Amino acid sequence: MSTIAFLTGTLNALAGAERMTTTIANALAARGHKICIISLWDTRSVFPLHPAVCHVGLFDTRPSFKAQYLATVRRLRRVLREHRVTALVEADTMLAWFTLPATLGCRIRRVGWEHCHFDEDLGRKARRVARRMAARWHNAIVVLTESDRQRWIDATHPRCPVLALPNPLPFPIPTAPARRLGKQVLAVGRLTGAKGFDTLIRAWADVTPSAPEWTLTIIGEGEDRSQLESLRAELDLVDSVQMPGTRSDIAETYRQASLFCLSSRYEGFGLVLIEAMAFGLPVVSTNCEAGPRSLLRDGENALVVPVDTPRALATALLSVMQDERRAAQLAAGARLSAQRFELAPIIDKWEALLTDHTVTGR
Repeated sequence: MSTIAFLTGTLNALAGAERMTTTIANALAARGHKICIISLWDTRSVFPLHPAVCHVGLFDTRPSFKAQYLATVRRLRRVLREHRVTALVEADTMLAWFTLPATLGCRIRRVGWEHCHFDEDLGRKARRVARRMAARWHNAIVVLTESDRQRWIDATHPRCPVLALPNPLPFPIPTAPARRLGKQVLAVGRLTGAKGFDTLIRAWADVTPSAPEWTLTIIGEGEDRSQLESLRAELDLVDSVQMPGTRSDIAETYRQASLFCLSSRYEGFGLVLIEAMAFGLPVVSTNCEAGPRSLLRDGENALVVPVDTPRALATALLSVMQDERRAAQLAAGARLSAQRFELAPIIDKWEALLTDHTVTGR
């Protein structure tokens, strides 16, 4: 039986791409497909894996890929052959640097899966080159939004199809929305500059004088924790801004919230948005590339403000916190919008892409 493989850096990290890799792989395994997840390093996973999913690590710990480049390619090629892989999904198009030489001469369908929007290279020029390599040599590129699909086509003139497949909800639509009985604003994400939590904390300094009974909870961990904690202390917000780290039961966190805020400077998609929307939380978000700009309609399923504008973010938050009718309208619109991201129809499209035997490796 042939195998569908997913290649990622590591599953031992609480991040969106890794969560989606396990979500898609698990769903395909549940449908009877033979699935292997190949991590460049480490065989531990912070996300549960279906019992039928095989997880292989090329290295025990993260190596220097510059020094170990050829060894990485050789190990990857050996694993692909051992598991009789016929379709290989890269959870980051940067991985094309490894997959192209590793699959040379093999009949393996290569699919690049892009989680960032095209104009964000995360400070690495090699990522820009990898994207153009994938556009020329892969069998398909999967992006998360229609706007990013068009950007890929305009910029790379790809020789393969570019498909827009949104991230699915990793859980069923809750049977009942969050009750929203408390006074808690929730934000979720890695504590990095991209998520704009510094902007959110500055906005909260403008919110709390008008709504002293409300609290802000930021769920996540990351390299910016110390800077954010210092900013929180500087603005005298220690009592009203909670930063409890990561949470394994994220669903319960959404149920306890009354309002969701996304303050990001950019997003490839914004999975936490549709999770919050599925729980019927009113949303206040920045109008950032690429997901939020595609997912949200201002005044219908969210209130949307420009990036890096603390005062505008504070005003939008207060307008929802102080107007229950508006909050209820946004919550209803959000929950309706989230239904577009249920798992089964999105897995149908992945299944069709990865089992199309008319497409073979170049």
